[in-house]
Amino acid sequence: MQKQHFGVIFVVLKQQNMQNLIRYSNALISGVNLDFTRYLYDTIKWDDRLIGITGARGIGKTTLMIQYIRRTYGISSLALYVSLDNFYFLKNNLFAFAEQFYINGGRYLFIDEVHRYPTWSSELKNIYDNFPELKIVFSGSSALQIFKAEADLSRRAVMYKLGPMSLREYIALRHKVNIGSLTLGEILKDHVPIATEILQKIQPIPAFTKYLRGGVYPFFVESSAKFEQRLMSTVNVVIENDLMAIERFSYGTLVNIRRILAFIADSVPFKPNISELGRKTGVSRDILLRLIDLLEKSDLLILLKQDSSPTGYLTKPEMIYLHNTALLYCLTQNQNPEKGTLRETFFVNQLRENHLVNISQQGDFLIDNQFVFEIGGKGKTGKQIAGIENSYIIQDDIEIGYKNFIPLWLFGFLY
Repeated sequence: MQKQHFGVIFVVLKQQNMQNLIRYSNALISGVNLDFTRYLYDTIKWDDRLIGITGARGIGKTTLMIQYIRRTYGISSLALYVSLDNFYFLKNNLFAFAEQFYINGGRYLFIDEVHRYPTWSSELKNIYDNFPELKIVFSGSSALQIFKAEADLSRRAVMYKLGPMSLREYIALRHKVNIGSLTLGEILKDHVPIATEILQKIQPIPAFTKYLRGGVYPFFVESSAKFEQRLMSTVNVVIENDLMAIERFSYGTLVNIRRILAFIADSVPFKPNISELGRKTGVSRDILLRLIDLLEKSDLLILLKQDSSPTGYLTKPEMIYLHNTALLYCLTQNQNPEKGTLRETFFVNQLRENHLVNISQQGDFLIDNQFVFEIGGKGKTGKQIAGIENSYIIQDDIEIGYKNFIPLWLFGFLY
């Protein structure tokens, strides 16, 4: 009788905990702002049965999912948002939770922070196979957990990656000026009339300057004054929690990761000398290249290679950049990054979202193995790429270009 009594108490407590998850989900859904949505919202085919969303921590994945729930289902027993870093999932099985949700009429399950749950991929596979009427959207901070997935979800999951805020999105969110995205072809062909039209709506250069320092992550709307503090905390969470959840690194390895990141931050654009970097950080070549690869997958670094370079993390990159300009301001020692580095970092960050970016043997960058770009200030000439077909000079601090001279800020409108 006593065992039966404790069994009843356990069931009641479990039901109460599930009710807490539902209340938390409803509170988030009812409170989310629908005035602005990230570019990926309209790209996702939400009707697919299993959808995965990756992207850097703090980039807006959670908000994206909650906005979709509110717009499509509102506060309804059909749809539920849960995060796997909730204490509930330390004691309760994800599959059993999904089964209970399904039995009670739930049909749309949105799961956040999947990498915090050790067997997430295999349980998602089983949920997908056992409940064909249940649609699932899951997300994780960066692609790290996807690369380490235990079960193969490639035949089941449709994957999307949410990139950093573009300049276009920053202007829409901060200044309430909505301008459509542009293709690279449109910019190369029609940049003069396009820039002229945008100038009738907003002065882009002041917005661009503020964006570089504090507009890459959408949490700038919460407090611009505390933006860099919040960003540093985000970087620490990536290193201490996200990387640890994937690789189970020792404390000493985490210290080495910080050393590597700090050294690169003060050296970018960094042409790697792996032997020298290994001596300064005390890390062997293979481990060093592996850690640099993980920092790229966690959206803290960008690694560029020559177009003919082999793939794989053991191939030394040709050049290393911090992932975005906000990280440059946050992580560089004097917090006053060199202007040329800011320009190149912005250009690479925005282009690589939808294009192949390599180091060019002539000029700075080769895009899609077709276009050569040289980046500089408003006095930049075309001497370095003279005579090269499909070559362009990208100038900072100009509002409107001419011929193959294009304003740098305009590449912030690619998505």
